[in-house]
Amino acid sequence: MCVIFFYVNSNPQVNGYKLILASNRDEFYARDTKEVAKWQNVENCYGGIDMEPGREGGTWLAISGQDGIFKIAALLNLTGEPKPRNAVGRGMLVSDYVSNYTEGFDHVNYNRSLLADCSKYSAFNFVSIEIGPSTRPALVTLCSNVPASLVEYKENTCYGFGNSLPSAPFEKVRYGRNRFQKIVEKFQKEQQPSQNELIDQLMELLKCKEKFWPDAELMRRAPNWGEHLSALNVCVPGHGYGSRTHTVILVDAHNKMHFIEETMKTQDPEGEWSRHHIETQYLF
Repeated sequence: MCVIFFYVNSNPQVNGYKLILASNRDEFYARDTKEVAKWQNVENCYGGIDMEPGREGGTWLAISGQDGIFKIAALLNLTGEPKPRNAVGRGMLVSDYVSNYTEGFDHVNYNRSLLADCSKYSAFNFVSIEIGPSTRPALVTLCSNVPASLVEYKENTCYGFGNSLPSAPFEKVRYGRNRFQKIVEKFQKEQQPSQNELIDQLMELLKCKEKFWPDAELMRRAPNWGEHLSALNVCVPGHGYGSRTHTVILVDAHNKMHFIEETMKTQDPEGEWSRHHIETQYLF
């Protein structure tokens, strides 16, 4: 389980942002993971790294920048779908997309290639974003494999995706997208907007423990765990599973990137958390 909300604008106002993104990673607390950092041997690429045996090097969310282009990708599980035999790990879908800038890995070609070969993976939603020059609208695509589909979205709109198809969003995703939109709109109306306030409000959204239950789609997909999964900030008591990482990513009009991650340091969600704030100026 994961959730992501984002706003993209390739040509923002001088004090605005090309990207405003907030996401939760829901996973087993014991799963071995490296916290967000600059990736080794990959230029200008940032994200956490999955270290689960057999899945090393994959990730759920990452961003990179090169040659005047930002690439952002996120992977979300589709809850309740059967797993194919000998399923291939999905984490490299994000890593491969953000770390390569050759023709075969550009936004359009990569998604088309993924769609043609998606049946070998367990069910997923793959969100990919490419932000280029201000004269060209950003590219936003959601690729799913159950059923196989590729949907393109326009920039300058607030979106929210979770662990169901966009045609049947969970109630928490509906709520989260609406609240995310209000946060973004309020920020855009302010004459002297505060970046720290924006980050705090997005983190508060990700930590929301209110359960949006009952939820017909979530009940259909997860009849046993559904109520525990119905909050944006997930916690499944007794199963060591929940929202173990909160992430906010901002890219401003001057190509400065902020990657803020709060993640669990123990296997107790009420225990110690660490906070990392990576700031880097991309020079295109």
